[in-house]
Amino acid sequence: MLKRIIQQGAEAVLYKKGKYLIKDRIVKKYRHPEIDMAKRKYPTRREAKLLVKSKKVGVNVPELISSDEKKMMLVMEFIKGDVLKNTLDNYSSSKRETICKKIGEQVAILHKNDIIHGDLTTSNMILKNEEVFIIDFGLGQVSNKVEAMAVDIHLLKQAFESKHYKNYEKFYSYFLKGYKNNKNFRLVLDRLEQVEKRGRYKRKK
Repeated sequence: MLKRIIQQGAEAVLYKKGKYLIKDRIVKKYRHPEIDMAKRKYPTRREAKLLVKSKKVGVNVPELISSDEKKMMLVMEFIKGDVLKNTLDNYSSSKRETICKKIGEQVAILHKNDIIHGDLTTSNMILKNEEVFIIDFGLGQVSNKVEAMAVDIHLLKQAFESKHYKNYEKFYSYFLKGYKNNKNFRLVLDRLEQVEKRGRYKRKK
């Protein structure tokens, strides 16, 4: 069965093979072999664990089929649907609101279970059968720190502003309606204000 390259990044290549998506963390020959091994092995292991944990607590993520720490490869379910980066602005206003609320609900479940995605953007969200799936946990971690949750939200807010600028404020407000399910909702938003203030201070300097 032929493999079809879906995406090639700095650290990994994504292939589609039949109904599966294969994530192959590629060798970097310029790195010392032991360093290269560590930089490929631990992210592979971490991402596999995050996918399994996220699925277990009820987040819509690709099902992990297998994880190979020798080949530094993950095999997972291929989620066929609309990448929200490309389609979110094109839906009806009511559908956009529903989707953004669902994004909030999914992220709330992640954060309630101490799962930090690390790269929350609409590029990593797929709409399938009217449900939002979150993909690519390559930068994720397990953490109960409010700061980490706030940074997650900050990244999504930036993605809304840069990729969906015409509807940015509405999308973010709809997202918050869903995210209220997080027991730390108010703490995270208070910390988010601090994160954004630090960012503005750095830009001014």
